[in-house]
Amino acid sequence: MKTTFETAIQHTAHTVMVAAIGDLDAAAEPSLRHVPDAVPTGTTVALIDVHGVPFMDSTGLLLLLDLHRRLELGGLRVLVVGWQPQPQRLMSRVAGLPPDDDGPYAVRHSTLVGFRRLIQQRAEHQWTAADRAGIPPLPLR
Repeated sequence: MKTTFETAIQHTAHTVMVAAIGDLDAAAEPSLRHVPDAVPTGTTVALIDVHGVPFMDSTGLLLLLDLHRRLELGGLRVLVVGWQPQPQRLMSRVAGLPPDDDGPYAVRHSTLVGFRRLIQQRAEHQWTAADRAGIPPLPLR
């Protein structure tokens, strides 16, 4: 079954909200690629809402991290909200951090300096290893 991914972008005052809808995997790349181009001048905050993302694989994680980085390079403060259980588990697993009673460690600590870099390096490593082995990226469900 083929799934679709789309983004819905809304702008208010100095904030742009990007609602991500659908499975966040390689098919999401075309939708995410154009998000920075849709950010109006004068925007200072980008809010990425992933409530509508029930599934994310390691390729999708890399795409999300790349979008986060590109928006930051554009001078925006970036916040990602609305994590669903499977993407939370994937991020914790990629980071090598166990979940705990208060929720996935990875999501609660994602604002720490260097955390995004750690996740990106580990996701890239897993993606590259899977690609070399000819297997699909990490699909933790």
